[in-house]
Amino acid sequence: MSTTPPTPDLLTAARSRGATRERAREAIGLQISIFAFILAALVALPVFGLRSAPISGPDSLGQFVALMSAVTAIVVFVLGRIIAADPAREKRLGVLDIIDIAAFAFAHAMIALLGWTLAATIMEQGLLGAVVYPIPVLMLAGAAAALTAYVTYYSATHLDLQLLATVLAVFLVLGVLASMLTASDPQWWKENLSALGMTDDLSARAFNLTLIVAGILVTTLARYATRGIPTTHPRGVVAVRTCLVIVGIFLGLVGVFPVDQHFALHTGVASGMVVAYAVLVVAIRRWIPGVSRTFVILGYVFILLILLLSVFFAVGYYTLTAVELVAGTVVFSWIILFIRTADALKRDAEREASDGGTRRKSP
Repeated sequence: MSTTPPTPDLLTAARSRGATRERAREAIGLQISIFAFILAALVALPVFGLRSAPISGPDSLGQFVALMSAVTAIVVFVLGRIIAADPAREKRLGVLDIIDIAAFAFAHAMIALLGWTLAATIMEQGLLGAVVYPIPVLMLAGAAAALTAYVTYYSATHLDLQLLATVLAVFLVLGVLASMLTASDPQWWKENLSALGMTDDLSARAFNLTLIVAGILVTTLARYATRGIPTTHPRGVVAVRTCLVIVGIFLGLVGVFPVDQHFALHTGVASGMVVAYAVLVVAIRRWIPGVSRTFVILGYVFILLILLLSVFFAVGYYTLTAVELVAGTVVFSWIILFIRTADALKRDAEREASDGGTRRKSP
């Protein structure tokens, strides 16, 4: 005897509840943005005292906007995760869940901080000698905080694998770029990429902290991205997750152990990260047979590119910095592409299961 499929009225009601909840979230997001605008403008009032302000640099509008937006991003992200939480969830948040939320809140804050700082620096170069008048100072400070609040709130309430991968990529790019631009030694690139983390200045601390947080984000993505991947291999998901977690842990340890203080440990974890990536690329088709041949071939091309650049460095044609930059770029590009591939595999499997259930229910 076949099961009666849901009636159109029930489906319509379900869609209506989902749409109503989405409209409520959007309304809350707008309210939070308005509150952030007002609060940032009020805080800017005593800070600048109705005086003109430079665009970037110390005591500038850009500096204030960057710091205010970073604080706003942390608060709004945590608030957004609370709003987005499933009301029917009975399981309490564990330690790993709290670490995940803290890491992504910090990542959003760093993106806001570095993004607005770079934007102000670029504007300063295009408007040399210009200052911002008192009223526009308040309006721009509020607008930047409001925009940061809205984007962060949307990210927190619509967090999925593809968005998480985008956050990781933007966070890494901005963190490394900011460290490059603010490095106390302008000739750091003649040594290696890790030279960015060798000094005791703010730039080096920011670089090492970027690697540590990025490592936490990679381990978080490893747990979420591999959950529910369809595979016929009995240990395939566990093996893939283990390799990705190793990459994340070793990436974080690269920041924990600066090369000038812990050369052996730094070199060891950096090399181990590459080895774990290579193992994952070679075995991915056996562990997850559903991945496309194009994705597998791309992984081999990336490995060959890293080996080729290593040869160029060995013969003195390339600097070690260039090799590390390209290798890091291709490794994390592959990881982001894998996250999107894993998400596509799970969506296809869910769609096939749904279509099969619908066909079985049909009379």
